[in-house]
Amino acid sequence: MTVPPSGALPAWLLQRFEAVGAAMPFRTYMEWVLHDPLHGAYGAGRLRIGPAGDFATAPSLGPDFAALLAPQLAEWLTALAAAAPGALALVEAGPGEGSLALQLAEALVAGWPQLAQRLELVLVEPNEGMAARQRALLQASPLACRWSSFAELAKAPVRGVVLAHEVLDALAVERIEWDGALWRQQMVVLHEGPQAELSLRLEPGAPLELAAAAQLEPLGLLPPSPQRPLGWCSELHPGLAPWLADCAAAVAEGQLLVIDYALEAWRYYAPQRSGGTLMAYRGQQASGDPLLEPGAWDLTAHLCIESVDAAAAASGWQPLGQCRQGQALLALGLAERLHGLQQEAPAALATVLARREALLRLVDPVALGDFRWLAYGRGVDRPALLAPPRFLQEPGR
Repeated sequence: MTVPPSGALPAWLLQRFEAVGAAMPFRTYMEWVLHDPLHGAYGAGRLRIGPAGDFATAPSLGPDFAALLAPQLAEWLTALAAAAPGALALVEAGPGEGSLALQLAEALVAGWPQLAQRLELVLVEPNEGMAARQRALLQASPLACRWSSFAELAKAPVRGVVLAHEVLDALAVERIEWDGALWRQQMVVLHEGPQAELSLRLEPGAPLELAAAAQLEPLGLLPPSPQRPLGWCSELHPGLAPWLADCAAAVAEGQLLVIDYALEAWRYYAPQRSGGTLMAYRGQQASGDPLLEPGAWDLTAHLCIESVDAAAAASGWQPLGQCRQGQALLALGLAERLHGLQQEAPAALATVLARREALLRLVDPVALGDFRWLAYGRGVDRPALLAPPRFLQEPGR
């Protein structure tokens, strides 16, 4: 697979435009360039995750993130184990390179061996290009693991915990634009230049249909604010409801933990945020242009917390609480882990400093520390299963 030069329109995408016309909704474009099995950034397995890849995630910085997260997962799984006999599942959706799944498997087997005997690791990965890399890495998993889908799991719903770490921000979003009188759907348009060269542009399309426009009022986008200028644009998240419904159908009883970039609606749709949250990433570089080298860049948009909550409630998920990642990791023992690094042998200084830097990056409010942890429960009508998550408790309790 070759990546087209910057600004060039790849042949496969041109064929799609020829099939649908000269314009397509941004949501369709985003779905194709990320998840097309042959040409998408994830679908084809082109993107690499890690400090030396296209972008870094918390588990790619080392095993400390998984070690801190494991007690929360173990607490939920232990409560489920006590409530009823039978197998339990740790389901990770969109597992990336598979690093977090492997690190969690190792941490759970080491720290909770009896629980691990009842536990299997289930990977939900729609992109075969990524799944192939996960299979190679997870050959070393101390837990039995399998790959499945929410639709397949729904045939025999599991009891367990679903982890969605940096996955919902890759769901295709709908872009909307204010024209001074109406909200319009933003389109990706095929443009022919004066020398017959082809390029892509973002342009406003038809006014939003009534059903879509009805979503805007609870988000603070209706009635219109005079503070929003002509051309103000942002994102809606139509993929959340079906994803959360499919996830709910796959879980008979258990918890869902979403860890992702997320903002409250009043911040997400603030008039001064005139370009939304959509960003492109590649080679540790960020760009605000989502049309760069289609299929070669990651595209991501923050979540709106109210939108996630509403879609979760509609699917039968009960809210268990939410907070920023910095608060969550401190409650789970990050400060103690930092203190413990001081006891390491002097010969391991380079390793200690690298781990310290990674731990601090996890809670840095201008970096990964501003991630949100959103917890939900399903079928958990026993008090022990509805208790506030450990990550919401005061550190040391």
